[in-house]
Amino acid sequence: MQRLALFLVCLLGSALAAPSPARLWSRGNGRIIGGSNANIADYPWQLSFQYGGSHICGASIISSSWALTASHCVDGMSLLLMTFRAGSSIRGSGGTVLRASSGYMHASYNSRTIDYDIAVIQVSGSLLGTNAQVVSLPSDGYDPPGGLAVTVTGWGTTYTDGPAASTLQKVDIGIVDRSTCRSIFANINTVTARMVCAGQAGLSVCNGDSGGPLVNGNTQVGIVSWGNSQCEAAPGVYANVGNLRSWIRSAAGV
Repeated sequence: MQRLALFLVCLLGSALAAPSPARLWSRGNGRIIGGSNANIADYPWQLSFQYGGSHICGASIISSSWALTASHCVDGMSLLLMTFRAGSSIRGSGGTVLRASSGYMHASYNSRTIDYDIAVIQVSGSLLGTNAQVVSLPSDGYDPPGGLAVTVTGWGTTYTDGPAASTLQKVDIGIVDRSTCRSIFANINTVTARMVCAGQAGLSVCNGDSGGPLVNGNTQVGIVSWGNSQCEAAPGVYANVGNLRSWIRSAAGV
């Protein structure tokens, strides 16, 4: 049986575990490295995951009432303060904002290794509407092959420590085979079967893009998870949606 960890308002007083500076990014203003402006109409599943009214992570629409994101985006956070903006290219305005009502993070999520970095959140109301549609999910066990063309989207700066962009960004990249990725991160963290790597130096993701979708066409194959603290230096690492597909079904019924 797939294990679930329900997170509710009891998390109000808990804190996010501090990540290693050499390993991970924090949930801050995001970065798409080497990308360009994107129109939400082309990526209508993209959500701005907001906390206390400020963007902290990305997420995606997987049904009318469920959003998919990363466990490290919800770890230690209060459900009462979570909202999602759907249907807007601008993270701070437009579209529709809905409040979270319940959610699950994977019970095997490890804040040190960032393994099983997946969570689902249910909202009050419907996420669907103009420029807000469901993303397709892969079949159980699908593992994106090296070289597969993919796109990642998110809000944020285009260079390290630069000003945050208000307009959705996207970058077209490719999947990096797991053996190569393990070599790249050998001295930083272990790349498991629950992870997939994509991008290259100068074309990647960083803080605040966490939880956002990596897609091949209109099928989500990854969730932005972790990477080198110098975002321009290496590919990004994503939760492997195909590997965790059955967990999404058991948690959200999707």
